[in-house]
Amino acid sequence: MYGNMLVNCSNCRTPLQLPPGAGSIRCALCHAVTLVADPRAVPPQPPASLHAPSPPSPYNHAPPGPPPNPNGRKKAVIVGISYRFSRHELKGCINDAKCMKYLLINKFSFPESSIIMLTEEEDPHGPKFPSKHNIRMAMYWLAQGCQPGDSLVFHYSGHGSQQRNYSGDEADGYDETLCPLDFETQGMIVDDEINAALVRPIPHGVRLHALIDACHSGTVLDLPFLCRMNRSGQYTWEDHRPRSGVWKGSSGGEVICFSGCDDDQTSADTSALSKITSTGAMTFCFIQAIEGGHGATYGSILTAMRTAIRNVGGGGGGIGGGDVVTSLLSMLLTGGSLSAGGLRQEPQLTACEPFDVYRKPFSL
Repeated sequence: MYGNMLVNCSNCRTPLQLPPGAGSIRCALCHAVTLVADPRAVPPQPPASLHAPSPPSPYNHAPPGPPPNPNGRKKAVIVGISYRFSRHELKGCINDAKCMKYLLINKFSFPESSIIMLTEEEDPHGPKFPSKHNIRMAMYWLAQGCQPGDSLVFHYSGHGSQQRNYSGDEADGYDETLCPLDFETQGMIVDDEINAALVRPIPHGVRLHALIDACHSGTVLDLPFLCRMNRSGQYTWEDHRPRSGVWKGSSGGEVICFSGCDDDQTSADTSALSKITSTGAMTFCFIQAIEGGHGATYGSILTAMRTAIRNVGGGGGGIGGGDVVTSLLSMLLTGGSLSAGGLRQEPQLTACEPFDVYRKPFSL
């Protein structure tokens, strides 16, 4: 009857999309109900200008939950999928999610109310179950409404894959993907969509860190530049901008992604954090680098992560001692892909713009 219109939430002022003919709408962030006597009485929106922000995505209504702490200016989405009771089952992904949440709260002072967890331990019919729909919603929620000074984190632990790219934008001919719990029926989440949801909306003054612990995850955010580091620690930046000229960077914000391996590699689980508990190798190495005092710069983190993986793959030390190394190596050899030089898993770093990884301070 009427076209969709925007009204501001009566409590938190978030723009809400009013369905045709509706007399009220509930805000998914603060849960306040905004009454509209007659949708036709809503003041018309001013015409969009060339510099006006785009209208809010319909995904801004999910997932519901407590609003982020307005004083914390920190917000995170953590996804852990174990695919239990299926042939795709993984052992450490939910543990990854819990470990990352603990790290963000206790090491980087993220308010617990500003962290959304999507795992199979949540209500299967609720908004925090890691289905394709809910992960999409969470990604849009994370990037929506961010302001200069905000720090955002997206952590994913689960299966990653690839599918043929037909646009010519991928150098290797494949798009990278994330596999939600229902990927076999609903499909995978492709890097183009992840880029559109998490990267391009990030404005100047906002910092987003993504940590992707999955196979084939090297360029899963489609960021324009990849840091290629050799075994001696020397690095170069590779230009991964699409040949079509489409911009895959942010809207001025800083976006950096740590991923578990290169696009043609696989990642693995490990029981190194506990003799009875598994975690993803990338998540474990990242947390260990931070806790071990190697978190000063991006270069020191990446070097510590890659050294830990290589030392274990080659039978050396670097992670821990005795039974811990044996346990880690056993899990990686079971779940990982091997080459002559050891484990074929090299943590990667991608970004919107190249920078000096050894000197750029790291912070969340």
